[in-house]
Amino acid sequence: MAASADEYIFKPHERPLMPGSPATPDHPFPRRIAYALIGVLISLTSGLSNGLLIANLPQIQGSLGLTPDEGGWLTAAYSMTNVCTSFVLIRCRQQFGLQRITRIFLLGFVIVNGLLVIVESYGLEIAARAASGVVASGFTPLGFFYIMQAMPPKARMSGMVIGLGLTQVALPLARAISPLLLVDGEVQNLYIFEFGLSLLCLGCVAILRLPPSERIQVFEKLDFLTFALFAPGVMMLAAVLVQGRIVWWSTPWLGWATAGAIILIGLAMLIEHNRANPMLNTRWIASRDVLRFAMIAASMRILLGEQNYGSIGLLTAVGMGPDQLVSFYGVVTAATLAGLIVGVWTLNPLDLLRQIVISAALICIAALMDTDTTNLTRPANLYLTQSMIAFAAIYFLGPTMMGGILRALARGPSHMVSYSAVFSLSQTLGGLAGSALLGSFQIIREKFHSHELVQSLVMTDPQIVLRTQQLSGAYGRVLGDPALLQAEGGSLLAQQVTREANILAFNDVFLLIAILAGMTFLWLGGRWLYFRIKGVNPLGPELEALQRMLANR
Repeated sequence: MAASADEYIFKPHERPLMPGSPATPDHPFPRRIAYALIGVLISLTSGLSNGLLIANLPQIQGSLGLTPDEGGWLTAAYSMTNVCTSFVLIRCRQQFGLQRITRIFLLGFVIVNGLLVIVESYGLEIAARAASGVVASGFTPLGFFYIMQAMPPKARMSGMVIGLGLTQVALPLARAISPLLLVDGEVQNLYIFEFGLSLLCLGCVAILRLPPSERIQVFEKLDFLTFALFAPGVMMLAAVLVQGRIVWWSTPWLGWATAGAIILIGLAMLIEHNRANPMLNTRWIASRDVLRFAMIAASMRILLGEQNYGSIGLLTAVGMGPDQLVSFYGVVTAATLAGLIVGVWTLNPLDLLRQIVISAALICIAALMDTDTTNLTRPANLYLTQSMIAFAAIYFLGPTMMGGILRALARGPSHMVSYSAVFSLSQTLGGLAGSALLGSFQIIREKFHSHELVQSLVMTDPQIVLRTQQLSGAYGRVLGDPALLQAEGGSLLAQQVTREANILAFNDVFLLIAILAGMTFLWLGGRWLYFRIKGVNPLGPELEALQRMLANR
C-alpha cells in the first residue's frame, strides 16, 4: 500500500478518479471496517479542533486575560487560514502526492497541539489557531478519503458527504463534552485532549495508510502570484466579518481592510481570467449555475446562524451556563447525526434540490416557533426547534456538496480546485457573515428595546418603587444606608431591563431568520416544483458527461 503510483499497477476500476486522490482497490471486509473507523476519528478530530475553540472561547479569553476583540482574533485566525488553503491543497496533493502531504499535516498537527500544552501565551495561541486552520483544511479530505475506502463503489461519493458531515457533528459534540474537560477549571485540559487526539490520528494513519495516488505536474509560477493576492484578500474579509460586530462597523480599519480585500481578490481574479491554464477558472465560477450553487450554500449557512448564534445567545442571556447545557447539546448532537444518516440514505443525484427545500422549511418553522421565548425559557423548551435546525444543518449539506462536485467533475478534474474554492468560501464566509449579520442585528434591536423599556420606567410609579424595594431587600442585612440600598435596587432593576431587552432582541433575530428562510424556501421550492412539472433534471448534462468520463476509464 505504501508504494508509489509508478510502482503500483492499478486495475482499471481501481484507478484514482483524479490525481491526488487515493486509488480504490478491492479491500477485504476487516480492512474496510478499519478504514471507516480511522476516517470517523480523523473527521471528528478535524471538527473538534475548531469546535473546542468556539465552545470554550470565553474560558480561553479568561485564562489569557484577553479583551473581546483579542479573543475574536483567535476565531478569525482559524477561519482566515482554513478558507485560503483548502483549494491550494488539492494542487499540493496532485504535485507532491497524498502520502507526503498527509505526513506533513499530521506531524504539524501534533507539534502545534504539543506546543499549546507546554506554552501558554496569546501569541502562541494565535499562531496555533492559524496553523490549526491550515491543518484542518487537510484533515477534512483525509477523513473522507479513509471513509470512501470503506464504501462500495456505487456509494463512494456518499463517503465524502459522511466525512464532511462528521466534522459538523463535532461542533455540538464539542459543547457537550467541554464541561467534562473543564471540570477542574483548567483550560490546559482542552489542549491535552486535542494533543491526545492528534497522537491517536498519527498512530492510526501510520498503521493503515491510504492506497497510493497518482502525481502530476500542476503548479505554475503564476499560481503563487494568484495565491499571494487571493489569500490576504480573503483573510481580510474573514477578519472584517469576525471583528465587525465586536469593535463595531464604524471602526476605520474595517473599511480599509474591506477595500484592500476587494482590490487584492479582484487582481487575483483578473490574472486568473487571462491565463491559459488557470488555477481558478473564473469563467466557470462566474457561470449562472455555479453562482446559484454558491448562493444556495452561503444562504443556508447564514440561516443556520439561528443555532450557532441565536439559541446560544438566548440561553446565555437567561443565565444558562455550559454545565446546564450538556443535555441540550447532547440532543443537538444526536439530531445532527440523524440528519447526516437520513441525508446520506435519501441522497438522490436525480433530485438534489428536494433535500435543500426541506431543510429551508425546517429552519423557517423552527425559527418561527422560537419567536415567543421569555425569561422562563430553558434548554428543554428548545429541544424540538434546535433539533429541527441541527437536522437541517446536515440534511442540506450532502445535496449541496454533491451538486457542485458533479458540475466540476463533468468539466474535468482540473475544475475541482475552482469548486473547492467556491464551496470553502461559501461555507466559511457564509457562516461568518451569518454570525456578523445576526449579531449586529441583535445588538441594534437590544438598544431599541432597552430604550423603549427604560422610557416606561418612572421612579414615581408605585409599582416601580415596590419592585426596586423587593430587589434591594436581599441586601437589607448588609447595607444600612437607605440611599445605598435604593441605588442597589435600581442597579438590579437595570440588569433585569437589559436581560429583557436582550430576550426581545433575540426574538427579533428568530423572526428575521424565519423570514429569510421562508424566502429561501419559496425560491428553491418554486424551482424544484418547476423542474418536477417539466420533468427536467438540472444536472442531467453533468451526469451524462460524468458517465462518459467513467466509461472511458
